Amino acid sequence: MSAQSEKALEVSGVYKTASANIIVSDYPDLDVIRVDDTYYMVSTTMHFMPGCVILRSYNLLDWEFCSYVYEELEKTPGQELLDGKGIYGKGMWAASLRYHKGLFYVSFVANDTGKTYLYTSENIQGPWKKSTIRGFYHDLSILFDDDGRVFITHGNCDLHLTQMNEDLSGPKTGGIDKVIVRDEREKVWLGYEGSHFYKINGKYYLFLIDMPKGKMRTESCFIADKVDGPYQKVEVFHSDLGGWNSGLAQGGIVQANDGKWYGILFQDHGALGRIPVLIPVNFDGDRPVFGLDGKAPQQVKVLDNRPEYKYKPLYTSAFCDSDGKLNPLWQWNHIHNPQLASVKNEVLSIKTDRIVSNVVQAPNSLTQRTVTEKCFGSVEVDASNINEGDYAGLCALEGEYAFIAVTKRAGKYYLTSAEHKITQTNPDPAELPNFLEEIEIPTPKIRLALKFNLSYRQENVQLMYFDQSKSEFVRLGNRSSKLRYTLDQFVGVRFALFNYSTKTAGRSASFKDFEYEFW
Repeated sequence: MSAQSEKALEVSGVYKTASANIIVSDYPDLDVIRVDDTYYMVSTTMHFMPGCVILRSYNLLDWEFCSYVYEELEKTPGQELLDGKGIYGKGMWAASLRYHKGLFYVSFVANDTGKTYLYTSENIQGPWKKSTIRGFYHDLSILFDDDGRVFITHGNCDLHLTQMNEDLSGPKTGGIDKVIVRDEREKVWLGYEGSHFYKINGKYYLFLIDMPKGKMRTESCFIADKVDGPYQKVEVFHSDLGGWNSGLAQGGIVQANDGKWYGILFQDHGALGRIPVLIPVNFDGDRPVFGLDGKAPQQVKVLDNRPEYKYKPLYTSAFCDSDGKLNPLWQWNHIHNPQLASVKNEVLSIKTDRIVSNVVQAPNSLTQRTVTEKCFGSVEVDASNINEGDYAGLCALEGEYAFIAVTKRAGKYYLTSAEHKITQTNPDPAELPNFLEEIEIPTPKIRLALKFNLSYRQENVQLMYFDQSKSEFVRLGNRSSKLRYTLDQFVGVRFALFNYSTKTAGRSASFKDFEYEFW
């Protein structure tokens, strides 16, 4: 970062203006770098596999999938959803992404395993070499200093600076290890965390998120002349955008090829999740100033390094990519068993192997993010091979979920809808859903759909099916299911295709012709 910021940068391309809401989808805890003319951004993926997604851009406004850092993190009972609980709300969090001396570095903690992971690669698309760092470092950020020393900042409320071995295997014996920033716990809802640590023009910058009582999320910066301080605080950003009454904070900063600086922060958008927002950053002397007149702009103008480049969208109707493998925009809910669930020739098959109580316990569910506030997804379900008491269908998956599914009872097939509301701090993972509506259907092959309205104060989903007599999608029942972002799963709502057994396991359901649309 420091070397790049002090040399003249080659400028080419044209300028582009677009919405500051660069991705209207759940991509939280962002870290961003630039290597030559290409930007890379990493985001939290929690319990979804493959995980630790990296996106790519040439202008900071348009983004596409680049790679995952791992296919599976750890084959634990929780990550394989074998313990009846899973790792909802845990898994990988808030990675640090760096490029140093020809190597890409990604590091993060997983709150279920209690480990700090380090992945390195010469190529952003892998293969990635996996190792662990001794210790557990919440929301860490890596800094490769000019003199060859390596540091991380990490923690919550009390922010630590720890000097590391050069290979990042663990803390350096006799190295610097101290608290450099403290928050006043009694005055905040959320203490300082989400470290992003840089050296720019000889000074050290530590960017943090916090949430003082009575305020929205806030981005703060601490600046020092020496790596171990003392650090002086500057509150750099406290702004809403779009009337969500939700501050923008926690994310990385990056310098464009024309020398201008930008921050990518996230903003809470209710059930949709935490979406990335691009903010211009200027320096008033040594002090970073985010936004325009202290506010988040609706649009941002940025140099486009490859104006003719065509980006692939961050949603898909296809199960398979051009090589016949699972399209990377789909992720399994926890580690899946390829002997029970697979995609072949654009058909997803899910076979059950255990009895569970609800859809969040169902192994091998396949998910995709919702994108924009008004999206629609439909799929043809073939439940002709399910057992009595099985449920095969389409779920709006998050802590407070809702689904529509085909089930079988007394030799007959029924279409049913259900939802689940959280009424306690730590919800029981085995809690039964509340079944809403049910109709008998003449065939177990039926097209199901979810229609999302994730606008501010709407945040609902309609559970729908294709009515052959009317040649259109209709709701099952006369109500929409309310959605809500909750901390037990800590993710935005997703499409999820599932099949689970409540009485006898061992049969399968298939899904084909998924269609992703907007309305």
